[in-house]
Amino acid sequence: MAWQKEKIVGSCFAVGAAFAVGASFLHLFLKGELPLGLGLGLPFAPFRKRKPVRVYMDGCFDMMHYGHCNALRQARALGDQLVVGVVSDEEIIANKGPPVTPLHERMIMVNAVKWVDEVIPDAPYAITEEFMKRLFDEYQIDYIIHGDGPCVLPDGTDAYALAKKAGRYKQIKRTEGVSSTDIVGRMLLCVRERSNSQSHSSLQRQFSHGHNSPRFEDGASSAGGTRVSHFLPTSRRIVQFSNGKGPGPGARIIYIDGAFDLFHAGHVEILRRARELGDFLLVGIHNDQTVSGKRGAQHPIMNLHERSLSVLACRYVDEVIIGAPWEVSKDTITTFDIWKVVHGTVAESDDFQKKRNLKKEASEKKYYEQKSFVTGD
Repeated sequence: MAWQKEKIVGSCFAVGAAFAVGASFLHLFLKGELPLGLGLGLPFAPFRKRKPVRVYMDGCFDMMHYGHCNALRQARALGDQLVVGVVSDEEIIANKGPPVTPLHERMIMVNAVKWVDEVIPDAPYAITEEFMKRLFDEYQIDYIIHGDGPCVLPDGTDAYALAKKAGRYKQIKRTEGVSSTDIVGRMLLCVRERSNSQSHSSLQRQFSHGHNSPRFEDGASSAGGTRVSHFLPTSRRIVQFSNGKGPGPGARIIYIDGAFDLFHAGHVEILRRARELGDFLLVGIHNDQTVSGKRGAQHPIMNLHERSLSVLACRYVDEVIIGAPWEVSKDTITTFDIWKVVHGTVAESDDFQKKRNLKKEASEKKYYEQKSFVTGD
């Protein structure tokens, strides 16, 4: 009887060991770390890793703003790689009217967004059968993404009907409080405010705090007046746009400041060139009062936090100072361990020469780099 018990115990141990080994192999297999053919006498070959999920989102991206960037951020979160289609000028004209910014500038803006992996130029306004097949076959797209707002063609049909029918459509939440049309309205309001010589301080307060603008007078019609900024900044949104990483040990920190109002292709270019000068790009963004004082009460069009998000979304930017001082002081350079201060050579006012001299003086033993850039403001 004793030997029978030992045989049973031994069998249990063998079964347990075999189960443990099998579980380990299964775990490695599921992780993609177990070579094919192991134990089968077959040649070793690495397990094929999971195919990345590629998602597609298209748009006009005219007068690109932080709402567009937030949409691209949400789309990227639904997959591993984001492919963006930029609608052609001709398609926009046929469906919405002429765009403010041409295709090549809109391409620069979309390419600069840090959540974008690939860009397709001259995308159609509507997802056609032919283009959808191209997306699936040529670009290996898994899902087509769009915001929760309706996208209706001139004939009244849904621009994404085919993608929905194919079961390859996903939806994201629209960013409230901003649109390209809204921004144009703010610009028109500024022009009207300037021509009427109304209170400068009242307009600035409206831009900064998101109040409704005055109604148009002299018979001009407006449904409740042109809307200005209704953006409510939260720490969560700022964190979503941030890189979350500081400069590494010994990093050459480059500093550039400006208003960066109505963030455009020229801003992208100067930030790209500034980033090439070092390892970490820190961007100072002047507050609304500073911009208004230097440029006039009609500025800025976008408030401080709106401008900060647009800059943060740029792939060349590592960190921003929200509400940076106009003068770059020695304390600023020391606090942020700035290696070089850069600025453009084109200015909108005579203050540039004075500001440049202040920066040189503040830099002292640090370096001040002046390049043939477009303006950083």
